[in-house]
Amino acid sequence: MRGRGPMAKIRVSYEYSEAEDKSIRLGLFLIVCGIVSLFILGFCWLNPTLQSMQSKPTNCTVVSVQRVEEMFECVFTCGADCKGTSLYPCLQIFVNNSESNSVALLHYDEQQLVLNPKCSYVPPCERDNQKNKENVLRWQDYWDEEVSSQSFICFFNQQRRPDDVLWKRSHDENVLLHCVLWPLVSLLLGTLIVLLTICARSLAVRAEAIQKRKIS
Repeated sequence: MRGRGPMAKIRVSYEYSEAEDKSIRLGLFLIVCGIVSLFILGFCWLNPTLQSMQSKPTNCTVVSVQRVEEMFECVFTCGADCKGTSLYPCLQIFVNNSESNSVALLHYDEQQLVLNPKCSYVPPCERDNQKNKENVLRWQDYWDEEVSSQSFICFFNQQRRPDDVLWKRSHDENVLLHCVLWPLVSLLLGTLIVLLTICARSLAVRAEAIQKRKIS
């Protein structure tokens, strides 16, 4: 039994303290969060961002601005459990883009293109149809009076949407940077915490062993 005493002490000295154990758990938690968030952000944001960045900037000029007779529905919210539908007029802005030298329908961004591919602008949905109409009319006046025949930058994707162009891109390089940066920061920080804790414990064990040798 006496021969096991020193071995027991050495075995205890290799065990992590409560603070070191918490540090390792924190590091592992950050590593897992980094990996999971990388997959989630990659699925939700990275793929749409890469598709959005495939749209090339080009010069566009307005060919015609018109409102069609057809009205479209939108969904408005008026509280936690309150929803309803209202109507808005369809504004169509046709432009000529220098990339393909053809006429295409202008859309505000990718989200509105998916929401309503027939119209150039989907206003914020209000309960009152008249307010929706006023929002669309303001947008029409902007393109009729302020832009008119002036050239402006639009975004065009020949492969995916040859008949549509975008006024703005929903995603850009900043979104791509954040999708990769923050998960990597969490992953690297967690790895660093685990490695530093293990190294610190290893140095402490070596120092303890050297001290015991000096005493013996």
